[in-house]
Amino acid sequence: MSDRITAAETLVAAPPAAGSPHVDAGDAGYSKDLKSRHINMIAIGGAIGTGLFLGAGGRLAGAGPSLAIAYAVCGVFAFFVVRALGELVLYRPSSGAFVSYAREFMGEKGAFAAGWLYFLNWATTAVADITAAATYAHFWGMFSDIPQWILALIALAVVLTANLISVKYFGEMEFWFAIIKVGALVAFMLIGIFLVVTQHPVDGHTPGFSTITDSGGIFPVGMLPMLLVIQGVVFAYASVELCGVAAGETESPEKIMPKAINSIMWRVGLFYVGSVVLLALLLPYTSYSGDQSPFVTVMDKLGIPGAAGVMNLVVLTAALSSLNSGLYSTGRILRSMALSGSAPKFTGRMNKGQVPYGGILLTAGFGVLGVVLNYVMPGEAFEIVLNFASIGILGTWGMIMLCSLLFWHRSCDGRVTRPSYQLPWAPYTQIVTLAFLATVVFLMWWGGGVSRTTVMCLPLIAAALVGGWFVVRRRVNDLAQEREDA
Repeated sequence: MSDRITAAETLVAAPPAAGSPHVDAGDAGYSKDLKSRHINMIAIGGAIGTGLFLGAGGRLAGAGPSLAIAYAVCGVFAFFVVRALGELVLYRPSSGAFVSYAREFMGEKGAFAAGWLYFLNWATTAVADITAAATYAHFWGMFSDIPQWILALIALAVVLTANLISVKYFGEMEFWFAIIKVGALVAFMLIGIFLVVTQHPVDGHTPGFSTITDSGGIFPVGMLPMLLVIQGVVFAYASVELCGVAAGETESPEKIMPKAINSIMWRVGLFYVGSVVLLALLLPYTSYSGDQSPFVTVMDKLGIPGAAGVMNLVVLTAALSSLNSGLYSTGRILRSMALSGSAPKFTGRMNKGQVPYGGILLTAGFGVLGVVLNYVMPGEAFEIVLNFASIGILGTWGMIMLCSLLFWHRSCDGRVTRPSYQLPWAPYTQIVTLAFLATVVFLMWWGGGVSRTTVMCLPLIAAALVGGWFVVRRRVNDLAQEREDA
């Protein structure tokens, strides 16, 4: 039997969900091997990644304890985004996720833009993840003499190999990755609370609120730095939408998704805001840096033999988990686009394990470019790709909220029926969230440096999307006509 399923062989998709007139060819051919425990842990793992484990160190050093406020604000909007996506998933589960919804509510042009912005997000995030993995590995002496680009290449090769086997293996990997991440954060927070309560010295400092007040208070360098790090904080929440993509490969999304999505809010408050507050209470913000995970910094200062090494292993796992998720999600998104003509044909192919290997390999190819970046600019690689990833994330979240807004509008006309699981306070929630995302783009420009350069690249990104559409539009229209004639 052939190990490839081409676009022509999968144009007839599964029947649409109740209340949905839309059929997406990209939803056919997948196995339904993800269980409730997989989806729940993917939702947790998606909200805990490289942005917290590595990125929080540099942002704490730049903004001080006020970083916790930035995490809380961004967390609220991240929850709105994933809640809006959850409503769309309950309306019609799809492995194409928001690209499929953009196709239904905004047409093929909208799906094309949504898909390639998401690819920009994860292609650059993959570079950030392998950069983070290489940075973590340098913590251990045995790897200190190995060039960063070699370690980045090894990380990419390992995760790519695992991702190509089957969705069941992906689900198991993410389940255990998430268990490790959550277990480590819980252990760290328990240790941190114990240190604060007992006033046990950490590197000569007595933990507690005095650590904050003696170092300039909540805003030691003013409010502006807190505003300027928000784009990096948004990057920390980049994977929350992953559970919406995974819903297309589970048997009962209507039962699993609401519980998984609703739990994201308290997890954000506990793990993100809580851990940053503890970091600020344990050591002065000047003790942290962007070169090392802040959790490793604390364990290192405590002097507990092996503790820093164990925590570093955990944050290395987090980076590999994020990379694993990125390859998984872009593979599914690109396949949905390929079967409508918006992406190269080979990205629509699947192997015997029902894995869309074409899209995964394309994303991994950009990861190889990240290896080159780590060779040329090892010191700046993470910051550069973080900014471009943030643009992709903001675009993706914006498209999700636009789809949600259009869905709400159609429900008012009676053309679709909203499920019982809904985004609250629509349409105001969508409008406020879109305004927040636009504000983040402005703050990126206002901050200058690499962030401003990234924003100034927006016309180039827009031009690339417009030019790309004119390249593929004939194929898109031809495939659409074939579906109508079938």
